[in-house]
Amino acid sequence: MAALEARHLSDLRFPEVSRALRALSSAYVERRHALSRGAALDGRGKRAAFAMFYGPLHFLTVAHVVRALDAHPPAGGPIVDIGCGTGVCSAAWALEQPVPPRLVGFDTNDYAVQEARWTWTQLGLTGSARKGDATALPPPTQRRALVAGWVLNELSEETRAWTWASLQRSAEAGDAVLIVEPISRTVSPWWDDVASATIRLGGRADEWRFPADLPPLVAKLDHAAGLSHRELTARTCYIPPK
Repeated sequence: MAALEARHLSDLRFPEVSRALRALSSAYVERRHALSRGAALDGRGKRAAFAMFYGPLHFLTVAHVVRALDAHPPAGGPIVDIGCGTGVCSAAWALEQPVPPRLVGFDTNDYAVQEARWTWTQLGLTGSARKGDATALPPPTQRRALVAGWVLNELSEETRAWTWASLQRSAEAGDAVLIVEPISRTVSPWWDDVASATIRLGGRADEWRFPADLPPLVAKLDHAAGLSHRELTARTCYIPPK
């Protein structure tokens, strides 16, 4: 968090970031049907808000989920972060392991790719990120873990169907698969179909609510933007490795 603050508040004032967070939050809640990560991160303020606020929230949520699921990647395999954003989902999963695995990420946004690399370096993790959309899932060279955190709801129906079909094939081949989405059903009307298929593949679908113990900077942004994260929430589909 100290590194994030130094990185993003070196040339921005806190009120600028909190205003950007309000705009970003409004876009996610009210205009999600028209949202793309590229549009969401079209200014320095929004990028700072995304990295300093949503990044830590997602990191903490995935850490809680992985711990509760006792989720482990296949031995020796990487964690592949689909639509990696700032890289926090794969980082949280990796840091819950006795020996953190290598990370691989891709995202359509150039800034997100650079930020993911920075995040992993700050956390002492080894990984590589590149530009690519959700259809850029690399072919397996070994068993691996795949995480799609808060990304499937942002895809077009066609791309989401293709991505989910690819994830199912990976699970059938023995990969671990973790999908994390907002708990609200309004942003994921397709969820029940994915959850049912997950269970047929030997996985589980869950809803989570964890007490929110927010870092001071995140709590300050939460209050300044008029938000209220008293708990961390998510819904997940998880298929363990075979």
